[in-house]
Amino acid sequence: MGNTRRGIRPYGGRIVTISTTVDRDILRLAVPALGSLIAEPLFLLADTAMVGHLGVAPLAGLGLAGAVLQTIIGLMVFLAYATTPAVARRLGLGDERGAVAAGLDGLWLAAALGAVLAVAGWFASPWLVGLFGASDAVAEQAITYLTISMAGLPAMLIVFAATGLLRGLQDTRTPLWVAGIGFAANIALNYVFIYVLGLGIAGSAIGTVVAQWGMVAVYLVISARHAVRTGANPWPHRAGLLRGAVSGGWLFLRTASLRAALLLSTWSATALGPDELAAYQVAISIYFTLGFALDALAIAAQALIGKGLGAGDVAQVRAVLRRCLQWGLASGAAIGLVVIATAWVLPGLFTSSATVAALLPPALVVLGISAPLGGVVFVLDGVLIGAGDARYLAWTGLVNFAAYVPLALGAVWWAGSAGLPGAVALAWLMAAFAIGYLAARAVTLGLRARGRKWMVVGA
Repeated sequence: MGNTRRGIRPYGGRIVTISTTVDRDILRLAVPALGSLIAEPLFLLADTAMVGHLGVAPLAGLGLAGAVLQTIIGLMVFLAYATTPAVARRLGLGDERGAVAAGLDGLWLAAALGAVLAVAGWFASPWLVGLFGASDAVAEQAITYLTISMAGLPAMLIVFAATGLLRGLQDTRTPLWVAGIGFAANIALNYVFIYVLGLGIAGSAIGTVVAQWGMVAVYLVISARHAVRTGANPWPHRAGLLRGAVSGGWLFLRTASLRAALLLSTWSATALGPDELAAYQVAISIYFTLGFALDALAIAAQALIGKGLGAGDVAQVRAVLRRCLQWGLASGAAIGLVVIATAWVLPGLFTSSATVAALLPPALVVLGISAPLGGVVFVLDGVLIGAGDARYLAWTGLVNFAAYVPLALGAVWWAGSAGLPGAVALAWLMAAFAIGYLAARAVTLGLRARGRKWMVVGA
């Protein structure tokens, strides 16, 4: 399908005119979404780059704390992923006021969950860090960062929900601006707190928390304006909260399997040694940045699929699926080549330890090779989330994790039994995750996308 002509396709006994503006719609949503999506990993990358120059123990501690924090936040990502299709479907039906109301329900749910998790997380931080069995020096740094970061947890969840509201309204430009300002503020604040005030890893956490709450303030003003414009009731609706909880519950399980895989990877890197753990922190931070960049297409797919199914336009939905897959594969290949070409340069940006930097190039080459596969997987995931096919994603997530467990444990066992060099062992661990685990996801997602059961039209 081209960009300048229109095609006619039969479907279900009727003739459907397929708009050839699909590419334009995808790029209109995906390009700005790229900026907002990478805000979270950019926060972590900024922390990694600044803390990395404090020494190996702070960097390794950030790796452990980051794994716990990203797991908690990642498990709550359903606040965005459940909100986007709910809002988009109502928009497709022509009910913009209902769409905004659904998004505001997501904000209330995010605030409540964030408050509970922040308090519980603050008390549980020492125990959570202790699960990894790190050295006392590394554990102390991790606990410091994690306990302070819990104050920003409600902010991140509210940002998720607000972003989901705007994406459902087919607006990804506003989140781009908010994320850009928040990232710039985070860098400046971290520099002041870490180096000027000499607070070390604690300063990194404080700067990030302040930046996160600043983003919340901006999103609340924007959401209030949408409520006034459409006449939507700003207070929570019991039915809307229940719908969000049910849909989000399945997405929670789906995300839990993803986070379990990441935690297993962190545990495996810890077993390899402190230098390998520090190097893994850098590699996984880069992976998150690449993943969120590729996930921009998935966000566009979520919004367009939800709106198309709400409007009952199945042909348009299939066109979005096909073109997003093509864009995902091409984008992944381009990003992968860049990572491979810079694999011997990137380590120096994130650590002043020559030992840690020497461990990274083979692992980064593996990440570059896996990028095209990641582009396909993230798009398929976004399509099924946009369609509300959360139950399938939840159950197959367990299957994918089960396939990854022997790969991760096998990499650690082989590294120990064969006495592999640290760089080789880390590369095999990254291959188990970035290639083996993603391949399992590609199979389960691809089988579903080939059929029609996920294409349920209407509200």
